[in-house]
Amino acid sequence: MKKAVFFVIVMIFTLSATMAFASKSDLKSEKSAIPVKTENKLTEEEMTRLTKRVEEIRAMDKTDLSVKEKRELNKELRVIKENVKKSGGYIYIGGGSLLLIIILIILLV
Repeated sequence: MKKAVFFVIVMIFTLSATMAFASKSDLKSEKSAIPVKTENKLTEEEMTRLTKRVEEIRAMDKTDLSVKEKRELNKELRVIKENVKKSGGYIYIGGGSLLLIIILIILLV
């Protein structure tokens, strides 16, 4: 029984591998030689400015606006949302990893 569980876990690992290292970029270029870690964190001042802008947009009376103006406001809200998401600490878990975590929790509990 334990061998079967072990083989199932190994199969999940092997079948859920992604093409993380596959790249069409040239290996001779300087960009792929050393990745540069950049931080996209927003400061507190920028966060308060963005939240105030979102509150302004939500408090607006949109009945008098044209369709084009409403679309522009929606685009602005989407851009603000993307900026906030990028600055936050989100963790992406793939499908195979999630399945493995669920199986391990079931087996260990």
